[in-house]
Amino acid sequence: MQIPLAIGGMTCATCAGRVERVLRRVPGVGSAEVNLATGKAMVEGVALRASTLIGAVIDAGYTADLLTGAPDEDRARAAQETQAARGDLIQVVIAAVLTAPLLLSMAGLALSGWWQLALAAPVQLVLGRRFYVAAWSALRAGSGNMDLLVALGTSTAFGFSLWQVLSGRHAETYFDASSGVITLVLLGKYLERRATSATGSAIRALTALRPERARVARDGGEIELAVAAVSPGDVVIVRPGERIAVDGIVRHGSSAVDESLLTGESLPVEKHEGDSVVGGSINGAGLLRVETTATGAASTLAHIIALVEGAQTSKAPVQKLVDRVSAIFVPVVVVCALATFAAWYFQTGSVTAALLPAVAVMVIACPCALGLATPAALMVGTGAAARAGILIRDVAALQGARRVDTVVFDKTGTLTEGRPVVTDILPRGLTADDLLALAAAAQTGSEHPLAQAVLTRAKGLALPPLVSFASVPGAGLLARVGDRSLVIGNAALLEQHQVTPALQRQAEDLQSHGKTVMWVAELGATPRLLGLIAVADAVRPDAAAALARLYKDGIATVLLTGDTARAAQPIAATLAIGRVVAGVLPAGKVAEIRRLQDEGHIVAMVGDGVNDAPALAQADVGIAMGTGTDVAMQAAGITLMRGDPALVADALQVSRATWRKIQENLFWAFAYNVVGIPLAALGLLSPMLSGAAMALSSVSVVGNALMLRRWRARPAKSVPF
Repeated sequence: MQIPLAIGGMTCATCAGRVERVLRRVPGVGSAEVNLATGKAMVEGVALRASTLIGAVIDAGYTADLLTGAPDEDRARAAQETQAARGDLIQVVIAAVLTAPLLLSMAGLALSGWWQLALAAPVQLVLGRRFYVAAWSALRAGSGNMDLLVALGTSTAFGFSLWQVLSGRHAETYFDASSGVITLVLLGKYLERRATSATGSAIRALTALRPERARVARDGGEIELAVAAVSPGDVVIVRPGERIAVDGIVRHGSSAVDESLLTGESLPVEKHEGDSVVGGSINGAGLLRVETTATGAASTLAHIIALVEGAQTSKAPVQKLVDRVSAIFVPVVVVCALATFAAWYFQTGSVTAALLPAVAVMVIACPCALGLATPAALMVGTGAAARAGILIRDVAALQGARRVDTVVFDKTGTLTEGRPVVTDILPRGLTADDLLALAAAAQTGSEHPLAQAVLTRAKGLALPPLVSFASVPGAGLLARVGDRSLVIGNAALLEQHQVTPALQRQAEDLQSHGKTVMWVAELGATPRLLGLIAVADAVRPDAAAALARLYKDGIATVLLTGDTARAAQPIAATLAIGRVVAGVLPAGKVAEIRRLQDEGHIVAMVGDGVNDAPALAQADVGIAMGTGTDVAMQAAGITLMRGDPALVADALQVSRATWRKIQENLFWAFAYNVVGIPLAALGLLSPMLSGAAMALSSVSVVGNALMLRRWRARPAKSVPF
């Protein structure tokens, strides 16, 4: 079982690591992951009780609440974040007003020691109280954190200055340093809160799609209910311009529905009777009556939110290094500060000369940037992907996708539409519309996919009445349409009824292109051929451009299908796919994926059916088309919310972009400390400059991650091979 918690009071990566260790020690917990950027923890285990987990976190000095996923909960958390940010800003302003006069010493206009004390004391003891409280909680828990470093550094400068004033030596005080550091750290925390809040914009946008109420048809009228009270089978009435409240099937009406925030599809999708709609999408100009199929946690929107949140909470393997560094970070910094003080004191013999470098070392060394580097990039990257209709399940999928060099495609439903359509009509002795009308009339009411293709193509034509119908399994059908007796099927069936062969060359040409040919003949004293109709599972219109993008990026492609080579080869030729493996069962697909992996390739498998699930699981990265089956999506690490093969290249691209941001962030987070601590120890950075650098480190890391928000899926274009 999984229990999500909202954690409060964390200020740096050390805090997050402390909460993780506490949760993992609770009996029954198998794993616990804490995300500093989101302030959330995901705990997995058996026989877990939320109250026990919350109690353990509280005992460790932090706060915890159970997350239920309710819309009101999300709004409450957003309101709390807004209020906290406002409070941070007020504190920054007050601290800046009190600190500004202390900086007059830089212009040779220093205040007396007592005036400096009067201004610095509220900053240190009132506005800086939060650092002492958090530092004490960390010490009680047997660990250190950023707040401890700030409290130690500023208290040292403030305490030394207070002693100087009480001793009558007003000239050597450092109230400006202690107050300046606290002001800059408060400013950094405010900017960090604002920035990390922006990283969660994708989740908030998805959550905001959840309607609270629905209009339900009951007892011949309409009543308004909370969405939670709507049950499968209820008919929900959706007026023009309203947001659809539930997943369901249109039972009456038609309209264009905007699904852009769910699937990334920029244009509204036309919906008619029998079509499915997704809760959270926006109805256009039509009035719809929708039969409910899913609400709440079972809805598509809830599934999307859960996937995105799961990806944002999970940890990249590189984060393990960060966790190990964070666990020993504060003690190492304190030792460095003491060593710095000792070195300067023995060299100069002056406490004053030794104090400032030691304070600067403690202030500049902030583990916040380390803790935010990975989760901030993951949050923004997976959020940007979700807006484009790409759902990344976890960090393992993201990390694998960035290294993919071979993409294996299933054929049906992935590169093709997944349903047959009429591609050619060759009449003989009558018009194409007349031939189509006769064939459609003969197949009225049939559920066979080929019959459905003919009936779809014949929409709008006047069909003669169907008098009788008899199916010939595996061959075709016999029917009487009006006053005409027809036979429709393969060549063998026509030969049985003495129909003279014709159009043989055309039929062979169509079949060589992977099309299925249906012969249509009229029976009578002299049976005669009326023509033929060719049907095929058409290639998706955007498939060629999608494959071209992969080819341009240096990624090899393979067509892997259970269909015959005769049907697969024309598709591969159309899309310039060099390798085709046809006629394979699910076990054969797995074997082919494994063979490519044994050759050293990093393989992504793209599929949509139940028979693709084993191959999706075997591949380094499984990519499921969201238009396919639930089994395929559960086996895949990445789900494409619309049936557009171009999203495959987009998924690989956003994975690479996100991973680059993680690497950049970790570089800068380590660089600040690797460069900053020695400079501070050498006396080249004052405590105030160190405070500014510390604040800048976290903000710059999050700001760099936020640049991923500019990522957009590339529009599909026809690119010649």
